[in-house]
Amino acid sequence: MATRLASPNAVMASIPHFHGLKAKSRADTLALPQAVSYKGKGAIGARCGDFIGSPTNLIMVTSTTLMLVAGRFGLAPSANRKATAGLRLVARESGLQTGDPAGFTGTDTLACGVVGHIIGVGVVLGFKYLGVI
Repeated sequence: MATRLASPNAVMASIPHFHGLKAKSRADTLALPQAVSYKGKGAIGARCGDFIGSPTNLIMVTSTTLMLVAGRFGLAPSANRKATAGLRLVARESGLQTGDPAGFTGTDTLACGVVGHIIGVGVVLGFKYLGVI
């Protein structure tokens, strides 16, 4: 039972060898990067089709609108209606001038809009975490 061993040259040919680093020419090290061409219309062409009507947009619009409606129709505290310790809304005179019959001021609009956005961001992030959107 004679076994035949492979020749050393055949074994050495199948093993990858490292031959050192290639010398770079000076032109290779000083080469300027190539200009990148972008498809599209640049800053003027914006794609809004992916945002208008998207689930994120609908959630933000709905939450902000509901908070503004709640503030306007007296379901949330405002500058002219403060909340007591029992969370009842009590009318008071804030001194802010408004032309709205319900007394909804610009400050109320900003405050309710901010709270609506906070609620909307929470809903969007929660849905994204769950994988719904």
